[in-house]
Amino acid sequence: MIASVSGTVRASSPEALVVDVGGVGLLVNTVNRVASSFLPSDHAELFTVLIVREDSLTLYGFIDQSDLQTFELLRSVTGVGAKSALAILNTLSVSQIRDAVSQEADSVFKGVTGIGSKTAKLITLSLAGKLPAGLGGQSKQGNHPVAIDALVGLGYKEKDAVRAVESVSNAESSEKEVLRLALQLLARGNAN
Repeated sequence: MIASVSGTVRASSPEALVVDVGGVGLLVNTVNRVASSFLPSDHAELFTVLIVREDSLTLYGFIDQSDLQTFELLRSVTGVGAKSALAILNTLSVSQIRDAVSQEADSVFKGVTGIGSKTAKLITLSLAGKLPAGLGGQSKQGNHPVAIDALVGLGYKEKDAVRAVESVSNAESSEKEVLRLALQLLARGNAN
């Protein structure tokens, strides 16, 4: 099992990265926001899952554990394969998925290409109780995933949003305060 990859990005497309790991270029399928946050020659560290099929070996990668865990949980639902799970994560954030499941709002999933009414209902039923608040304790998003989701929604790259939030937050910070400070930091261009 390939649990993670770390290396230099050699190429990217809207849904994949080629990461050079020890001279071997690994094609890592990922969500659009991750693929677009890396440029060739950037260093990438991704949590991955290798899906083995009779005719292929396909690697999927994510910046943080919560996305990977959600991907795996979505794949556990009958009728949701890797491509559908990736489409859901391209459309919805982990917190939006968690909220939709907790509120039994299967209509949220119907808006994803390739997800019909029956599958949407199965997602909400199958994942009920499996997506607790704070999913992904090892997540780079720490205690402020809402602030990161908001920054990504405003057009910032996920890795920049994570860095900015990590650099301005502490255990006592509210989401609102962290978002305000992270926005100021990103506006100055000092999220590194």
